[in-house]
Amino acid sequence: MTQTPTAHTPAREQARAQFTVPAQHPMVTVLGSGDALLRVIERAFPAADIHVRGNEISAAGDAREVALVQRLFDEMMLVLRTGQPMTEDAVERSIAMLRASENGDGPEETPAEVLTQNILSSRGRTIRPKTLNQKRYVDAIDKHTIVFGIGPAGTGKTYLAMAKAVQALQAKQVNRIILTRPAVEAGERLGFLPGTLYEKIDPYLRPLYDALHDMLDPESIPKLMAAGTIEVAPLAYMRGRAQPIFTNVLTPDGWRPIGDLEVGDLVVGSNGEPTPVLGVYPQGEKDIYRVTAQDGSWTLCCGEHLWTVRTASDKRRDKPWRVLETQEMIGNLRAAHARRYELPMLTAPVSFPERDVPMDPYALGLLLGDGCLTGSTTPSFSTEDRELAEALERALPGVAVRHRSGPDYVLNRIKAPGDVVTLENPVTRVLRELDLLRTRSHTKFVPNDYLYNTADVRLAVLQGLLDSDGGPVTQPDRSCRIQFSTASIILRDDVIALVQSLGGVAYTRRRPAEGRKQGTALAAHRYDTHVVEIRLPEGIEPFRLTRKRDKYHAAGGGGRPMRFIDSIEPAGREETVCIQVAAEDSLYVTQDYLLTHNTLNDAFIILDEAQNTSPEQMKMFLTRLGFESKIVITGDVTQVDLPSGTKSGLRQVQDILEGLDDVHFSRLSSADVVRHKLVGRIVDAYEKYDNEHGTENGTHKGARDKRK
Repeated sequence: MTQTPTAHTPAREQARAQFTVPAQHPMVTVLGSGDALLRVIERAFPAADIHVRGNEISAAGDAREVALVQRLFDEMMLVLRTGQPMTEDAVERSIAMLRASENGDGPEETPAEVLTQNILSSRGRTIRPKTLNQKRYVDAIDKHTIVFGIGPAGTGKTYLAMAKAVQALQAKQVNRIILTRPAVEAGERLGFLPGTLYEKIDPYLRPLYDALHDMLDPESIPKLMAAGTIEVAPLAYMRGRAQPIFTNVLTPDGWRPIGDLEVGDLVVGSNGEPTPVLGVYPQGEKDIYRVTAQDGSWTLCCGEHLWTVRTASDKRRDKPWRVLETQEMIGNLRAAHARRYELPMLTAPVSFPERDVPMDPYALGLLLGDGCLTGSTTPSFSTEDRELAEALERALPGVAVRHRSGPDYVLNRIKAPGDVVTLENPVTRVLRELDLLRTRSHTKFVPNDYLYNTADVRLAVLQGLLDSDGGPVTQPDRSCRIQFSTASIILRDDVIALVQSLGGVAYTRRRPAEGRKQGTALAAHRYDTHVVEIRLPEGIEPFRLTRKRDKYHAAGGGGRPMRFIDSIEPAGREETVCIQVAAEDSLYVTQDYLLTHNTLNDAFIILDEAQNTSPEQMKMFLTRLGFESKIVITGDVTQVDLPSGTKSGLRQVQDILEGLDDVHFSRLSSADVVRHKLVGRIVDAYEKYDNEHGTENGTHKGARDKRK
């Protein structure tokens, strides 16, 4: 279109412009069916006289109006070249953007840039923003981790967020989509409704289902939901990933009940290092399940609690670990008689702070294995390996390990000139200090200062135990395993804890004393023997004794420690709590050194109707954010359905988070309503009424002040 000046008039400058529509674009695409688009343009520019002849369009009249008409047709042609049709609504929005730009408060984006931004193409339709604010909202979702979409109904807040979520899932930017909204109101009281739980909550989640069906093949949605790739749940169930308050969680100082933890406390993550607790959320009483691994380790959690797992197929195809709820795995624990779900192991030994210990840890392990600690005689040690006796002597200053006969050695105090006979044996003194004096084979244990010490100390204790009372066991065509035997239940559990804290697994079985044939011991077996089968990670050396170490390595080592979920069984109802930790993978160590978590990583999470959350719910939801995840929160602060006296979390969060880095607030208005045009006018009418009558949220200001 070319523009030429016309005769100047004293009133306003006049101009004329002409535009030729390229032959490849039928005029109906430019003017609309029955010239509907042309009539929209003529109404918008009354000071410009627009004529159409063939494929020529001309405009004459007020210079400013003519210039806008020219720009409008240029923008329309840019849109039509993409194959997208122009609608009356699109023309009206383009005109509004051009007028705003002319007044100096317009956007940097042109109408064509707004109208041609595709988000998702599905089932023969393309989803794209229709207004400038919608485009900025979509752009903000790309640029920020947390985005709030605030505006009246019909502005496409949830629909566009859903489209971005599906786009991210298809592009493999996230592993799952989680859609949630408060049901009824923040208390989510559904008990009075008839039907099952899902029948009760379904009406409140239906808008989310409907949007999903617009964007995905309906047949694929049940499969994606069954696999946990898409989760649709009311907000109350989003927060329900919890464990009973008495469940032990590992901290740098040892085990603590999860219910005793506070924000800022340290727990142990999957890398063995301390990680701070970011949030503690009481969950009330819930149905509890016992999750048991094949090595006998177990812990308790609710049905919505999250587990990082992988299947044999995932491993074969080099797929990432997946996150599943406890209840998703029930009834699906086997694949061709093999256990389906593998659990992650510690990637490094647990890093406990160093503690001072009164005896060399390797020497303690040897004595716990084959030492006589009764205190009724001089401490002694029994071994067929002279190498162990010499190692024990080197590790115990002031003590001479004297061979008595056969496998028996006595640990004598080395006397110095002037010593009196009544001086206590150094070994006896340390055993007394550690409460080990007078323990026998069935009552021995590893003191806590050794159990919760550095990895080097723990490994040295374990090596002493295995060198004295354990050994490698080889079988044809199988990796070598390590076996340890003891009559002490406590020592058995301590050995298991040592192994697990180093990243290994330990299986245990009991060999009853009754009916067992007598071996070389002089007395019959009086106590059951507990046999522990051990596998340690590569790089963790289980033996110092040369013959055992050589045999272990000659057999190729112990293979890779693995844990699989063996069973999930109901375990009653308990008071529960959930925590959020700062670890990158959100994992923390719970009972029996199992790794679990309840924060959502690699997820696109949408909270719809957020005006009906309480401030506590909003905080809980926001702190659920995991790594490589994105959150979009949508709501209309003029339609709060909370009980009287309850504040809206969406209102409050704007005051708290406005201006925070990587958090963005996108605000839409009646001009962004993409439903029937009357909806926008209705929104404006209500806003005008509220402003004139001093009402807020449907409550008269005077009545509100009176309540205060």
